[in-house]
Parts: sequence; C-alpha cells; structure tokens
Amino acid sequence: MSFPDITPDLKAAMPDLRGRLLANQSLAELTWFRVGGPAQVLFTPADEDDLAYFLAHLSTDIPVYVVGVGSNLIVRDGGMSGVVIRLAPRAFGDASASGDVVTAGAAALDKRVAEVAASANIGGLEFFFGIPGTIGGALRMNAGANGGETKDVLIEATGVGRDGKKHAFSNVDMQFVYRNSGVDPSIIFTSARFRGVIKDEDAIRARMAEVQNHRETAQPIREKTGGSTFKNPPGHSAWKLIDAAGCRGLRVGGAQVSEMHCNFLINTGDATGHDIETLGETVRERVKANSGIELHWEIKRIGVPQ
Repeated sequence: MSFPDITPDLKAAMPDLRGRLLANQSLAELTWFRVGGPAQVLFTPADEDDLAYFLAHLSTDIPVYVVGVGSNLIVRDGGMSGVVIRLAPRAFGDASASGDVVTAGAAALDKRVAEVAASANIGGLEFFFGIPGTIGGALRMNAGANGGETKDVLIEATGVGRDGKKHAFSNVDMQFVYRNSGVDPSIIFTSARFRGVIKDEDAIRARMAEVQNHRETAQPIREKTGGSTFKNPPGHSAWKLIDAAGCRGLRVGGAQVSEMHCNFLINTGDATGHDIETLGETVRERVKANSGIELHWEIKRIGVPQ
C-alpha cells in the first residue's frame, strides 16, 4: 500500500526547512515488533527550531504522530496517513549532568540517561536503565519500572505545539498519572531535566545491575516485542490475570503470548500488525471472561488496517 506523495507540496510551503522528508517510508524497521505499513511522510527535523518551523507551516488538516525507537508501538498494516515525525538521536539525543541534575533530549535512550546519571554520582534514575525507550516516550506515558516512575524525578520538560510554539512544563503541569500524562497529545516533547540524589557510584551501578538482571531473567528482551502490553489494573498484575485466563503461549498467526512473561507479545518471525493486535484483543476478551477485569493497552497502536 502507498499514499499520495505530498512531499513536493510540503517542500514548496516550507522553503527554509532543513530536515528530511521521505514519502511512503516503511515504519516496520522503526519498531521493535518489525511490523506495519508505511508513513505517508516521515519527517526527521534537523533540530528543535526546524521542528517548530515545520509545525508552524504544516496545514492543520494533516495529522501528525511522533515516534521514538518504536519499543512500545504497533503500527497497523495499512500504515499512517499524514506525517510521522521521528526525532533523531543526532539532534535530540544528548544527555549531560551537572550537580544533581540530568538534562536529556527527547531522543535520548532511557538507559543512556541512567548511565549518564551514574557516571555523575546521581542516584534515583536507575529505574530508567530497565526501560527500552526514549525520554520523549517516558514523558508522554510516565514510564516506570522497578519501583520508579518519570514523575518521581522530572523537574521540567520542553516541547513544541502543533502551532510551532515552544512550551515548558513543570512536573505539576505534566499532570502525571499511571502510565500517562495530561499534557495536550499534540505537544512533541523535545527535552527534559531530572533531579536525582548524590550517591556512591558503586551503589548506583549495583542497583542498575539488579534492574538489568530482572529484565534478562524475567522478560523476553531478545525477542521482537513491544514491552509490557497491558497496564496493571489497580490491585492486580496484568501477567497474572493473563496466565490465569490460560493465555500463556497463545498464538494468532505469527504472534504469540510470551511463555516467559505473559504480559509480553512477541513476533515469532512472520507476524503482521493485525496478528499482534488481534492476539492482544483475544487476551483481553479471555481475561475479562475469566476474571471480570478489563485490561487496557499500554502499547500504543497507530495507523489503519490493511
């Protein structure tokens, strides 16, 4: 499937654009599941000013979606109409530390932020070491693991609105809740500052090793997966509900519920986006029938069916 090529019109409307526009670019290679159709346009901005310029000159009729490393994402097989924006590490991936504060671009890997913090004797950010995403995603969904969440350490986030205007958000402004934030979904986060606590580096790295060991022994991190599929319902563990409903190892096409951790779906090799999403919906139905509890997706699903 392909979409009409609108890149010539976009370039004509934005003569000073410095970033890269690609028409009908495959998104499968940008996601951990390795599934999904193309983006009508994939835009990689040169920097924050370039992103702001692009959004200010983009017609409001054209939908926009931003992706990071695609670790928490299912792209449907029909692809994405409109513009998909990917913040490249070269422009948005820096991370640095000063005192007890870590500053990071939205494309910085969560794991790298934890490393930068550890090297500066800053504790409290070790939980980021166990999250396979970027800071932009962590801000949007209040990412957390191993007893820590983004809301616990954020000082301020910056972002660009759909109108091209730049904004700053305090921790309170973010309106963090479990696995989400209340900031306008059209805001594209570009950077953040976090505050930790000064600690002994050996103690910090010991905690990071615990986090990594937990991932390696309890999660299928070497599979084509999207991480935790469903949010934990209040007072319950999603994986236990899934296991109790008899879904461990359940398959739909090339998609399978992980035998290692029931809240992970994996692409066994030839799954489609439809296979993975259908498997997830089947799991939700079986859990609801077995326990009366409705699971809610943690993984983002975008695009149109083929």
